[in-house]
Amino acid sequence: MISLRDFALRRGERLLLSGVDATLHSGWRVGVVGRNGTGKSSLFAAVRGEVEPDRGAIEVPGRLRIASVAQETPALDDLALDFVLSGDAVVFDAIRAEREATAREDWEAVAAAHSRLEEVGGYDATARAARLLHGLGFAPETHGQAVKAFSGGWRVRLNLARALMAPSDLLLLDEPTNHLDLDAVLWLEQWLLRYPGMLLLISHDREFLDGVCTHTLHLADGKARLYTGDYTAFERQRAEHLRQQQISHEKEQAERAHLQSFIDRFKAKASKARQAQSRVKRLAKLAGTEAVRVERALRIQFPEPAKLPHSLLGLTHADCGYPATGGAVRILADITLRLEAGDRIALLGPNGAGKSTLVKSLVGELPLLAGERGAHPDLRMGYFAQHTVESLRAGASPVDHLAELAGDGVPTQQLRDFLGRWNFPGDRAFENVDVFSGGERARLALALVAWGRPNVLLLDEPTNHLDLDMREALAEALADFDGAIVLVSHDRHLIGLVCDSFWRVADGQAQPFDGDLDEYAAWLRSRDPGEKAPRTAGGDATPATASPPPAAAPRRKANPHKLARAEARVAELEEQIGLIEAELAEPELYTDGGTRAADLAKRQADARAALEEAEEVLLALYAEQA
Repeated sequence: MISLRDFALRRGERLLLSGVDATLHSGWRVGVVGRNGTGKSSLFAAVRGEVEPDRGAIEVPGRLRIASVAQETPALDDLALDFVLSGDAVVFDAIRAEREATAREDWEAVAAAHSRLEEVGGYDATARAARLLHGLGFAPETHGQAVKAFSGGWRVRLNLARALMAPSDLLLLDEPTNHLDLDAVLWLEQWLLRYPGMLLLISHDREFLDGVCTHTLHLADGKARLYTGDYTAFERQRAEHLRQQQISHEKEQAERAHLQSFIDRFKAKASKARQAQSRVKRLAKLAGTEAVRVERALRIQFPEPAKLPHSLLGLTHADCGYPATGGAVRILADITLRLEAGDRIALLGPNGAGKSTLVKSLVGELPLLAGERGAHPDLRMGYFAQHTVESLRAGASPVDHLAELAGDGVPTQQLRDFLGRWNFPGDRAFENVDVFSGGERARLALALVAWGRPNVLLLDEPTNHLDLDMREALAEALADFDGAIVLVSHDRHLIGLVCDSFWRVADGQAQPFDGDLDEYAAWLRSRDPGEKAPRTAGGDATPATASPPPAAAPRRKANPHKLARAEARVAELEEQIGLIEAELAEPELYTDGGTRAADLAKRQADARAALEEAEEVLLALYAEQA
């Protein structure tokens, strides 16, 4: 159990939290949510004992075993499997003692080490560590590689696996899904559901919070409020709480006005002096309920494409990969993919399977090893990837970046207006990007993509570092975008709101997946049931096998001209019916005995019958388009 009593916390001169009272119990899985800068990570530091509260107390049992993910991993020579095993220090010491004793052929020491392993329950430790690596996307052949051989994102995964390996009563996870693909996110969700201790989780992935959390701790305006339930339940309860608070505030304000009016009118009259005085006391005792301060909702928008041809971009029998000394490295083979206006495709599959390679091949950043890439002359691409954020120039401002992109002749005010629509208002447009948070830098990179008025958006993990509000704003903006979208993301909420078709990229192939995200998650679980993949003697994971997901049957797309004509026909009939109904509402229509009214009523019935037929045709075309 963790208790916060009148807890207050500062960072420098800034008061992050004040007057917090909360008790968290063992077995709870608590999502810690709030806008960036509200003190979530600082609260974690206080739980770990790294910072002292400025007032009040935080009570953490002395024997509580706490595990958390290290923020950095040095370039170690340790093998990946050993690095994860070292998360359980007691078990790893016994394993290392057994190895050393075997190497020097000290059989008594080997026997003692085996006894110690049995005592600490370490015989299955290597298999458990391998399962963690397998679940987080590490291929079996990488378990024996040195930590220093992995890139930064994969080292973050190693840190996560090490934290999950550690025996703990309390697990602290700060944005654990940021460097994971969707497959690994789904696996982690299932692992956390089986975790027996208390979990404190900071995340901006609402689907992940919904899938894992039993409680939600919301940080806002220097306060923390605990809600029972997942993130969706929290939103519902908070909306009701704010509604009741506003009702109470308005009721109190009305009472204040009434009391003050009585006091002002009768305070000078001797006959009413006692009554006026009693109202003064009542006025002083009113609770002072605050009005609800509406948080400014974020709104962003991708401008309407300058031109929007129907067929935009495609690959035909393409082999995708990388040129290399001694021969090209082929990642994907025989890919045929067509992008048309209105297409919204999500690429699914584990990291390293080729999703980013496919996107780069569509962009033209990677030349095809075989096959053809075709693009419409009016194609305008908007491409976002992690290197887009990293390429922001040090020392430059948002206006500097946009001015460079826009070229000469564009007024500064126009640039400022555009940046304001991406939540860089006023002087923020002139601030140095070096002081921006990761989320602000990602938002600026997306704004630079939007400036070009693209008709195709190719987005590779656009939500990393974005908070929940910005993710919602991005989802709404993409839903309103008229062009084509190819999206790589581990954020299921974003994918679900934006995309209507899915391609699975794995095993050197990219094929349509016939199903939705829930069916994809179910297929992943059936492929590796219970996380019990067979193991070799050395503990390496042998991935369980399952039938690949069914490829979607090719669908005949509706002819765009037919679709446009059908939509126009429905609109025309609706307009006719509206005009007829307006005429039927005129009183003078019925002065001639109702002859003309009867004629109009017949025309109305005919138009409605025609509208029903037109709507059926339109729905059939929409079904073809889906």
